[in-house]
Amino acid sequence: MTNNKMPPMLPHIEALGTYEGVDPMEVMAERSGIPSEKIIRLNGNENPYGPSPKVAAALGDYPNFNYYPDPGQRNLRQVLSGYLNVDPERIVAGNGSDELIDLLLRMYVGVGDNVIIPTPTFGMYTFSTGICGGETISVERDNWFEINLEAMKSAVTTKSKIIFLTSPNNPTGNIVPEAQTRALLDTGLLVVMDEAYFEFCGETAIPLLSEYPNLVVLRTFSKWAGLAGLRIGVAAMDPDLAATMMAMKPPYNVNLAAEVALTTSLKDTPSLLERVAQIVEERSRMMEKLKQVPSLTPWPSRANFILCEVPDGRGKEIFEGLCSRGIFLRYWSKGRLKNFIRTSIGLPHETDAVVEAFRELCS
Repeated sequence: MTNNKMPPMLPHIEALGTYEGVDPMEVMAERSGIPSEKIIRLNGNENPYGPSPKVAAALGDYPNFNYYPDPGQRNLRQVLSGYLNVDPERIVAGNGSDELIDLLLRMYVGVGDNVIIPTPTFGMYTFSTGICGGETISVERDNWFEINLEAMKSAVTTKSKIIFLTSPNNPTGNIVPEAQTRALLDTGLLVVMDEAYFEFCGETAIPLLSEYPNLVVLRTFSKWAGLAGLRIGVAAMDPDLAATMMAMKPPYNVNLAAEVALTTSLKDTPSLLERVAQIVEERSRMMEKLKQVPSLTPWPSRANFILCEVPDGRGKEIFEGLCSRGIFLRYWSKGRLKNFIRTSIGLPHETDAVVEAFRELCS
């Protein structure tokens, strides 16, 4: 007789909600009834120009994909040392920044512990904390989406382990001032500064690493280098913390294709930064055009996206109207952002289509 019983799942895993990622183009096309080649996909903060053209050639020429990557990340860490301007022993690379967030949480957070975030912010912190059985303490930002520093410090408990900050913040686009970063580092908690959009603003907490062993800085090659599909993220931190993470991470966590793409991208940094400059220029153009749309309020941004406030109570209606036109942006159906829609910065013709659709739908 077959025993169909299984051991009980961990309660906090069983209760976990699904993180809402970005649908593939084919799903968007099916939903809107518009051919995939005509879809405008600006909901993932992806790079509209794609990776360096040298990446495809390097991947095609690489002869050793039959071998495992280096578990010690020796070449990666050396190459990234020049990019981050920190010593190699401070660096750990991951399968996207998401993996590095997960590793940090597993190092510090157990059932009953908590992390602190200024909300609204990137949803992965809360999701990954839940996987560890931890609790997320969300501290509301002020009316201008700036961090409420005193409320953040007051939220710290004996069970608090990590403070997550994003600069520029996703989805609001504003940066964390250095004085606030220092004040939160002075709490003694681990402070993780997620700089996924650094190249679009040029401001970093990297210089503070030499002063604060409790600081971790995250970067990604998904946005500025156009490598979102290859999943490569980087963390800079205290050397002892990095050594521990290197010892406990999966040995082959960064695949060889991602490593080849990263090293090739860094060799082509000037060309990629020219594209970043184009995106920043298009951000300014899009902001000016969005300001001219009646009943729409675009919020200032230092990233590769703009958060737009739509008329009260009409967020879902306008979002669905955009989708029906084959324009897919990011919408939050509840909470403080229910009247907000975020658009990534795309190509100029995509900007024009988004602005025109907002003009029609917000009237």
